[in-house]
Amino acid sequence: MAVQKPTSPVKATTQSFLEIEEVKDDIILMKDHSAACVVEVGAVNFWLLSQEEQGSIIYAYAELLNSLSFPVEILILSKKMDISSYLEYLGGKINKQQNDLIRTRLQSYQEFIKTIVKKNTVLEKRFFFVIPFSPLELGISGANAQGLKKEYVIARAKTSLYPKRDHLVRLLSKIGLRSTVLQKQEIVELFYNLYNPSSTGRRLAPVDSYTDTVLTSD
Repeated sequence: MAVQKPTSPVKATTQSFLEIEEVKDDIILMKDHSAACVVEVGAVNFWLLSQEEQGSIIYAYAELLNSLSFPVEILILSKKMDISSYLEYLGGKINKQQNDLIRTRLQSYQEFIKTIVKKNTVLEKRFFFVIPFSPLELGISGANAQGLKKEYVIARAKTSLYPKRDHLVRLLSKIGLRSTVLQKQEIVELFYNLYNPSSTGRRLAPVDSYTDTVLTSD
């Protein structure tokens, strides 16, 4: 009688834990056929502004939120900043510097940066507006969105999201906030670093240059 070899338990793939189905251009398509686009907003050093300027920004920002006729999600990401590359950059400048006085000052500045990092946690903060698209916006066909083609859903999502995205970007520029609509490359890098905290902001090769499937579903 042949002895049956023990089999290892079936392990779920990483893809089964992700809600993202596909990233097309600047649209994130979810498995439930909802979608979203992401606008990153630059930061403002609020505490360096005068009291009048602070009040003006708060009032303008409140007006912006109250004027929106569609839902948005505000996302703030805080991550410990990795400045090792910056310290290496300073080290290279120090080694190449011929002037003794400038070299000494650069060394002092490098030690100053190291001391700050040791005593304080230096955080990198990023700010995002996420504009969602619901399958219900497709009408009756949205009730059974799983039966729809991805290309159709993405096209309808673009039709719905692009006017909202452009309107939000205009409102942000009016109050002096620089905004950037994340494209496919930036979106993939964002999620890669979110799911790989130890990557310290790794930049990926152009996504379209990949020839092998990185994640596969069951």
